[in-house]
Amino acid sequence: MVINNEWSSYKEDNVDSAQFVKETLLNDNWWMKVDYILAFTTPIYDVLRKTDTDMATLHLVYEMWDSMIENVKKVIYHHERKTEAEYSSFFEVIKLILIDRWTKSSTSLHCLAHSLNPRYYSHEWLSEDSHRVAPHLDKELTQERKKCFIRYFDDVAVRREVNIAFANFSDGREGFDDADSLNDRGQMDAKSWWIVHGVHAPTLQKIALKLLGQPCSSSCCERNWSTYSFIHSLKRNKMTPKRAEDLVFVHSNLRLLSRNSSHYKEEETKLWDIAGDDFSLDDNGILDIASLSLDEPELEIIFFNEDE
Repeated sequence: MVINNEWSSYKEDNVDSAQFVKETLLNDNWWMKVDYILAFTTPIYDVLRKTDTDMATLHLVYEMWDSMIENVKKVIYHHERKTEAEYSSFFEVIKLILIDRWTKSSTSLHCLAHSLNPRYYSHEWLSEDSHRVAPHLDKELTQERKKCFIRYFDDVAVRREVNIAFANFSDGREGFDDADSLNDRGQMDAKSWWIVHGVHAPTLQKIALKLLGQPCSSSCCERNWSTYSFIHSLKRNKMTPKRAEDLVFVHSNLRLLSRNSSHYKEEETKLWDIAGDDFSLDDNGILDIASLSLDEPELEIIFFNEDE
């Protein structure tokens, strides 16, 4: 573009800016910096792309996140020509940003799902990196897993039974010690593994099948954005951001609480979570969404006015 003869016509408006753009685009050092930026942000982009899908990735996020930080570190250290033991101020800044984002976005379910993935106990996975340890030996994973079990199982006796089942699973013993069970850990899909080998721990198997089938997508956020667009609209655009956020919070929680009432199942509010702005009960509209689940990203919130 800048070496084209027509580029000279842009100089009439601002000669200095046009010259700066031309010099920059023709500078090899500038393109090397662009390549460097793309190189260390590619692992971050790849994780975002892999997780924001309808595929089951909840049990993969924790490991992908750790690998992503290591891949970013490799690119930066290679560019700065530093050994692993040396300090990089630039990498530390990037690392702090990533950890801050992870702290805001992660939940205990990420750790529990990671702990129930048999692949992370396999010899193949552990031998890929000397720094890797099995989930039951990781302090953070253990703490978060305990939080989930305490919240999920109120009964102490049931929770003790689940803890024993997890101990047997993680250590490969009492039902999980046969050759096929141990060999399939690193070779078989996690959910398939639990279907085939998890019969000896039915309660833990039930939880594992639920978590190992869960996606990590932004659909829940998108529903909140949809609600926000109705509350803070052209007609109501003088609200402060704090008030709008509070109204979205109240609305979303009222919608969740309404699911426990008889009105939700029997009266018109049973349609509250179905479809979107264009939803209609005319013709066959109800059949188009009858088979969908409330957790599917295609569904949005429907609003009914007083006339309806």
